[in-house]
Amino acid sequence: MAVNVYSTGVTSDNMSRHDMLAWVNGCLQANYGKIEELCNGAAYCQFMDMMFPGSVLVKKIKFATKLEHEYIHNFKILQASFKKMNVDKIIPVDKLVKGKFQDNFEFLQWFKRFFDANYDGTEYDALEARGGEAMGGAGVASRLGGGGAAPAKRIGMARPAPRAAAPRPAPAASRAAPAARAAPRAAAAAKPTAPDHRQAELDELNLQMADMRLSVEGLEKERDFYFGKLRDIEVICQEDESDNKMIQRILDILYATEDGFAVPDEEEGVPPPPEEEEY
Repeated sequence: MAVNVYSTGVTSDNMSRHDMLAWVNGCLQANYGKIEELCNGAAYCQFMDMMFPGSVLVKKIKFATKLEHEYIHNFKILQASFKKMNVDKIIPVDKLVKGKFQDNFEFLQWFKRFFDANYDGTEYDALEARGGEAMGGAGVASRLGGGGAAPAKRIGMARPAPRAAAPRPAPAASRAAPAARAAPRAAAAAKPTAPDHRQAELDELNLQMADMRLSVEGLEKERDFYFGKLRDIEVICQEDESDNKMIQRILDILYATEDGFAVPDEEEGVPPPPEEEEY
């Protein structure tokens, strides 16, 4: 099980945003250029696989996505791994997926402390673990460029970073740090478990709500688009003053109703057509 970290605020060593990015890129052999890019959740999912092998299914992670609903997909994977490892941290998914610097930087600061408390220094080839797929906006060009040379260079450049972060003369020394943290962990474990269980359920419900909200927004957008098209057809048909049977058939189809359907009394309730929207 994981060692929970409850403290908030900046990290103990006051790492800057540049230091944080260098740490993420070094550990994961990634090419993130901005803190905001971490809003897709992929990096945190792979960090969990690095700390707790088997806690996430790496092949399900969307590493190169730029779609908000896929960001939520990644955070669902992260939330599931947190639950599996008994991590009490609340993931502010609604804020993180918006890609704002402050929210993502604060979560990354917490995650760095969590990583330091749990990683035992075991060697981990992040690039190989994710099948050679690039991570970060700066890595798109290298992924599209093909060729095996580019990934090989990143492995050589990035691998020294995790070693430097966790130097140890012997295997026994690497386990000394988690052992030394046993006392604060025991104190944290004294917290009541019932609220934690409810919080986990609340987090899952929040993820489901965010997912449904995106689905509803997409459906409303699609509805307004097609309503605008139908409204244009209606106007064209109404402007035709000739006795055209085809026009009348089109209008009959437009105005046809089904059992249980009630036409709104007020035209104000009908959504306005979108303005020059293309699909």
